[in-house]
Amino acid sequence: MPPVSPFLRTAASYAWRLLVVGAAVYAIFAVLGRFHEIAVAVFLGLVVAALLWAPTRRLERAMPRTPAVALCLFGSALLLLGVLTLVGEAVAGESTTLTREFRQGLASIEDWLERPPFRLNPHALSDIQARAGQYLSSHRSTLLSQAVSGAGRLVHVLTVLALAVFCSVCFLHGGDRQWAWFRAQLPGPVRERVAIAGSAAWRTFTGYTHGILLVAATNAVLVGVALYLLGVPLAVPLALLEFFAAFIPLIGSPVALAIAAVVALAAKGPLVAALVVALIVVIGQIEGHVLHPLVMSRAVRLHPLV
Repeated sequence: MPPVSPFLRTAASYAWRLLVVGAAVYAIFAVLGRFHEIAVAVFLGLVVAALLWAPTRRLERAMPRTPAVALCLFGSALLLLGVLTLVGEAVAGESTTLTREFRQGLASIEDWLERPPFRLNPHALSDIQARAGQYLSSHRSTLLSQAVSGAGRLVHVLTVLALAVFCSVCFLHGGDRQWAWFRAQLPGPVRERVAIAGSAAWRTFTGYTHGILLVAATNAVLVGVALYLLGVPLAVPLALLEFFAAFIPLIGSPVALAIAAVVALAAKGPLVAALVVALIVVIGQIEGHVLHPLVMSRAVRLHPLV
């Protein structure tokens, strides 16, 4: 039997080790999947801690840690409530105008669909509306049960948010002490390596979180300016929706901009809606191929090509 080459032997040894590591990672995520509410809450708590860690430590230079953490958390909550209040006032202030523009826009869309090249039957849309009303009336009990189950999911969401706030308080107030206690439980020879790895992981996670925040803010500014120049109503709320949606990978930003396109279609007509769709493509390319590589390369200390 011919001898096995050293290269193949080395490749095989790395291959089975990679398989073992992959199985371990899969097992960890399978266990976390059984407790996904807790895992999501801890992750959100880490995100909040990463965002507020630096300002909390700056405040800690002038006051004890407990009031510094409380001030940062309450200040962030007030800022978020202020933003939501701004959105509510903007929607309420433009509700009458927006309703009128929606009705006029829907009428113009119906006229546009009835003309060439679509030549839609004028009674088709009214028939669709009638069928929708019949469906709602005949499936009322099913819809109510789904609404009740949705209320149950809302309770789950609120529970996860409450646990996330609690975790963020614990991480901000005593995260360094918790990490020191964890390292103290490890065998002596590996403590230094674990400390270095944990420091690098936290630095990378914090940089990634700050990078996502910067990308989301840039997207929101670009969307808000573009919608304002195009005359689309509710430009500020739609820009804020884009800001929060940018934290959802891959689908968040396109969904938010699609909502903006629907608003533009109903309020300003097909031409402006087409321009908003073009905006979706352009901003998506800028975000994916310019902002993310440049910002994340600085945040996680990797080359933009990576």
